[in-house]
Amino acid sequence: QVQLVESGGGLVQAGGSLRLSCAASGRTFSNYFMGWFRQAPGKEREFVAAISWSGGSTDYTNSVKGRFKISRDNAKKTVYLQMNSLKPEDTAVYYCAADLFSWVCSENPRAYDYWGQGTQVTVSS
Repeated sequence: QVQLVESGGGLVQAGGSLRLSCAASGRTFSNYFMGWFRQAPGKEREFVAAISWSGGSTDYTNSVKGRFKISRDNAKKTVYLQMNSLKPEDTAVYYCAADLFSWVCSENPRAYDYWGQGTQVTVSS
């Protein structure tokens, strides 16, 4: 079992920054890939970013490349999403997720085995 708890969401003006955190407990954190997804009202959950066990491999959806950065601290069992130059279209509930079995960063939510409860990010124009 893996438990994931996100934090760091909030209200920010366009152009601002937020850093999301996701604290994990349970199985050995360094053994699995991690991802961030988001879901806006009326839309499907979409991939944002993913990171490998060591942090040496990352993947981003095109709309956030150059603005968001995913990272992890295995000693703290935490994955982060640094979000800069935020836009109103980034408004969504952000979820972290754990992929216990993949060997590459996956953009498919079905590849992920555990999910956090989500944290709201609202970007005002």
